Order: sequence, then structure tokens, then C-alpha cells
Amino acid sequence: MAELYLFPTLLGDTSVESVLPPVNSDILATIRHFIVEDVRTARRFIRKCLPQAPIDDMTFFVLNQHTRPDEVATFLQPLHDGFSMGVLSEAGCPAIADPGADVVALAQQHNFRVVPLVGPSSILMALMASGFNGQSFAFNGYLPVQLSDKQKVLKKLEHRIYSEHQSQLFIETPYRNAKTLADILTFCPPDMKLCIAADISCSTEFIVTRTLREWKKQLPDLTKRPAIFILYQ
Repeated sequence: MAELYLFPTLLGDTSVESVLPPVNSDILATIRHFIVEDVRTARRFIRKCLPQAPIDDMTFFVLNQHTRPDEVATFLQPLHDGFSMGVLSEAGCPAIADPGADVVALAQQHNFRVVPLVGPSSILMALMASGFNGQSFAFNGYLPVQLSDKQKVLKKLEHRIYSEHQSQLFIETPYRNAKTLADILTFCPPDMKLCIAADISCSTEFIVTRTLREWKKQLPDLTKRPAIFILYQ
């Protein structure tokens, strides 16, 4: 029976061996049809895992914010034809803060077996190292860009932290990291704790938890660095 494999990818410039089990590459070698966010990134990842892979013989379906809903259903045709497929995210785990969730939902509707493979998840790794509540937490995606909307969302997260003792995680586009950090320091209480996790699993990994009062004394350089922010009491 054809299966849909969810392949975690690298979070940065790291070796495959340091973060992915060998079985992932073994399975990857059997797949010829992929659903990906970006073909160039996907080809580069496959080549890194399998230097001799026949990439030119592979089929890539692009799933991103520009993909029309009516196109998505057609991506699963290889599964209907009896061929297993793979889903590759730009970084980390497919279908987690990732458009791959759309094809996974379709595969479930059609009763295909969906197989999640082991690999790095920046969300979980950041939470693991934060020292915050790992039993009750929420991933909130991106904060609003507009300042007034961002302030409202931060207040809502603050309320949930204090009322539910729930860790609140969110991400930001790297070029807006500094602005978002400045807004957090402005709108949230100085005694609230913030974990900043950047370049997870890479040689430049930075995961530090401090109060906002402490962060104001020394801000990290987050320029062009993929980062996750976690707020807690």
C-alpha cells in the first residue's frame, strides 16, 4: 500500500548524521514523488542525504502560499497510482507551522497511511531547553505585524500565562526579530520570562531564558537568525 512519508529536514547548516536517523535516508531512497515548499531547497536536502540520488528522475509538487486549493488534491495522484510519496518542509517538521498539513489532511481523508519520521522540531526543542511548562503550552505562529494588533495579542498571551500557567510560543520572520523583541520588552511586564531560541541544532545555537528586565540590559543579535520566542511567568 502506498504511504505518505513526512520527512523532517535540517534547521540550518548541520550534518544529516547529527540530527536525522539513518532510516530516514533509507526510506528517502525509495521515494520518487515529493510534495515540497521549494524545489531547489528540496533537491539540495535530498542530495545532502543521498549524494547519488537520481534527482532528475524525481517529481516535485510545489505546495506553498501561492498554491490553489484545487491543485492540492491533484498532488496525491501518485498515491492513488500505488506510489509512496514524501513531504518536505523548508526546515524542520512537515505539517507543523507548514502548508504540508493540507496534503496530510487529504491523505487521511482518502485512508492512506501517513508516516511521520523522526527529526528536529524547533518548537519542541526550544520548549525543552526553556525551563518553562512543557505540559501546557501553545504555539501561536506569527504575531501580527501591525503594532496595535501585536499589542492586543501579547496581552492575550500574558493573560493565558497567568491564568492557565501555559507557555506561549511564537515565531517571527528573521528580519523582524529585533522589532518583535523590542515590542515584547515594551508591552509585557518586566518580571515576565522570555526564552529566545535561535539557530537551533546549529553550531551557533543560542537558547537563553531571562526576565524581560534582564534582557533589556543585553540584547542578543538576532539578525537573519531563525528564532523562536517563548513567554512564561
